[in-house]
Amino acid sequence: MNELHAAPIDVLRSRTSEKWSEYPDDVIPMFVAEADFPLAEPIAAALHAAVDAGDTGYVASRTPLPSAFSAFAVRRWGWDLASARIQTTADVSMGIVELLRRIDVGEGLVLTPPVYPPFFLLAEEAGVSVVEAALSDTGSLDLVAIETAFANGSRAILLCNPHNPHGYPHTHESLSALAELADRYGATVVSDEIHAPLTHSDARFVPYLSVSEASRRTGFALHSASKAWNLAGLKCALLIADDERTNALLEALPIEVAWRTGQFGVIASVAAYTDGEEWLDRALRTIERNRHSLVGRLAGELPSVSVVEPHAGYLAWVDVRSLGLGDEPADTILEHARVALRTGTDFGPGGEGRVRVNLACDPALLDEAIDRIVALVVARGSGDGAETAARS
Repeated sequence: MNELHAAPIDVLRSRTSEKWSEYPDDVIPMFVAEADFPLAEPIAAALHAAVDAGDTGYVASRTPLPSAFSAFAVRRWGWDLASARIQTTADVSMGIVELLRRIDVGEGLVLTPPVYPPFFLLAEEAGVSVVEAALSDTGSLDLVAIETAFANGSRAILLCNPHNPHGYPHTHESLSALAELADRYGATVVSDEIHAPLTHSDARFVPYLSVSEASRRTGFALHSASKAWNLAGLKCALLIADDERTNALLEALPIEVAWRTGQFGVIASVAAYTDGEEWLDRALRTIERNRHSLVGRLAGELPSVSVVEPHAGYLAWVDVRSLGLGDEPADTILEHARVALRTGTDFGPGGEGRVRVNLACDPALLDEAIDRIVALVVARGSGDGAETAARS
């Protein structure tokens, strides 16, 4: 199967979304989780048909989306949702806040930094305090730290699975252990699984709610087609529960939670889950090619740089502390190399001296970004830069 080509650069520069409008045209934008691929043809066709029909009203109380997602989940992950309750809302972040407002977090919500920066803001929006249980260097859960937090009174954890920024899909063993801890301490697991469809060919995504009876008793999952098929602006996400107690909580949510769903988001998501897998697999081939290119080039040209190689998603977590680019290396790289990366400190403790790189782009654009960063390090004449200059 062929790789998926990115849209032409002139088309990308004409986009008005954040990635391509935030910075001047001389900057290569690799900071925010938007993809550079053209819209999947089945999705574009479904949206065009909706516009032609004037199908732009409120979202209906019943849509084909739960069935479309359930079928996708069985095909992709072997996840049976026959007994689950699935409802929509505008986006995963909104769904997280609505859940956090209604579950008991006890002495605080456990977060696992370095982690997706809005998690901290969502906790604040929901009015709950945060307890940190840092990840391992590879992205796996520190179950001892999580149990300590539960033992000290925390009663909820916001899980990122696959983890952002590490691109790490948590294992069945780890998720089962987490579920047993949550069950033992009466805690709730809210699992953000937005990157799940982007799991690479050499990895396996395990849905939290699929691992055990304990996971279904203790958990909620949130999914969306927005990340995998680049649909964030269309506003649609799924809230999922699979236990009598958790189903009842979803059923009791205010009707406005579902009504905030975008009509175009539902239409596009149904098309994605029903007819978008070929496009997705082609996109993943390009992302995996870029992943291997990034790891290989940095190993050869900036060998002191450490990359947490992602196995899900299109975001790479890179430790550049050895390059002497200052406390906020992303700022230095933006100013002097004209490449925009996400700064590591946004992700909480453990993000110092790191940057996050977006790999959902044309391989040539990634090469140019790496060229610019290597040239910056060489020009500064320190660390890898001195070694690279000596070899050239």
